[in-house]
Amino acid sequence: MTSDIERRRFLKAASAAGLVGLAGCSGGPSDGGSGDDGSNGDDGSGDGGSGDGSSGDDGSDGSDDVPATVGIVYSDGGLGDNSFNDAAQQGLIQAEEEFGIQYDESQPEGTGEFGDFQQRYASSTDPDYDLVSCIGFNQTDALAENAPQFPDQDFMLVDSVVEEDNVASYVFREHEGSFLMGVLAARLTETDFSAGAGSTDPDSTNLGFVGGVDSPVIRRFQAGFEAGVDYAADDVDVTTSYVGSYADPSGGQEAALSMYQSGADIVYHASGATGVGVFQAAQEEGRFAFGVDLDQSITEPEFSDVILASMVKRVDTAVYESVSNVIDDDHQGGESIALGLESNGVECVYGDEIGGEVPDDIVTAVSEARDAIIAGDIDVPTETDGN
Repeated sequence: MTSDIERRRFLKAASAAGLVGLAGCSGGPSDGGSGDDGSNGDDGSGDGGSGDGSSGDDGSDGSDDVPATVGIVYSDGGLGDNSFNDAAQQGLIQAEEEFGIQYDESQPEGTGEFGDFQQRYASSTDPDYDLVSCIGFNQTDALAENAPQFPDQDFMLVDSVVEEDNVASYVFREHEGSFLMGVLAARLTETDFSAGAGSTDPDSTNLGFVGGVDSPVIRRFQAGFEAGVDYAADDVDVTTSYVGSYADPSGGQEAALSMYQSGADIVYHASGATGVGVFQAAQEEGRFAFGVDLDQSITEPEFSDVILASMVKRVDTAVYESVSNVIDDDHQGGESIALGLESNGVECVYGDEIGGEVPDDIVTAVSEARDAIIAGDIDVPTETDGN
């Protein structure tokens, strides 16, 4: 997975409009994307400029043979987070490898730029984008304004819903996967357990949750985690902190250090690249951490000795399926597609290095909770107490 991402190194450069674009397999939208700012030039970035399948052998752009051209606007925090945005990119890479699509990537520097990048792709005619992928709930307002202005453009949105006929909305049941993380954490914090560079203190049954931006989506992570803890244990406390950013490792480290030093055995984060700081704190304090979105014991291998598990959220599946649907002329516009445990849209994945050391009875407890959620025997809340 890491090699796929690394082979698509990208360049940041200011466009004529003063915004930031990222080169994907070919240039960005012709009205000011990466093609105009030189980010596809021969500057040593040959493994991330014009990529596989972006041109024909005869020097043409190969567009007649391309089943779809996709423009993607990433969430804040950007690529390289080894989490949410990188998961979305994996879906594009898979679609490119299986279908031969072309795609272009954009990474806004702030919420105010989402609408502009959405418009660039939707209004572009060279190339003409078959799908515009909008990654993250924070693009909702911009897309709700832009989608009606471009009724012939297909859009997809991750983590929120825009009720327009040309928008396929993909939402995840993060609370379900987070419930399993809560069960796992609660059972472990009551156990004398050591693995890799971490250990628990069964005399101090505290846990932590670090969120990025305080929002309904991240609150679902928190709500599920706390509910899982309450389900599995009677007297385990969860301390919560929101850093306010998905790209602030130092803030994540500070928040997690406070939790560990107050007795937390395990800290679960849902904070993008901010979570790197959580992992750093776990190593510093000899405790454990839970990753998010991807199996972060693999995407952040230097912390694999403290990442006991990750709540994998298949953003890649949402992106891949939306592209596949467009190719099949079956865009799910106007629909909201929910991905939870039953559809393998979210899952508890044990760490690559130390996850196999989790005691069998705890693994069984997590598995049984999963089955009970799917069967409808456990109703996982989507909101925290008082929210």
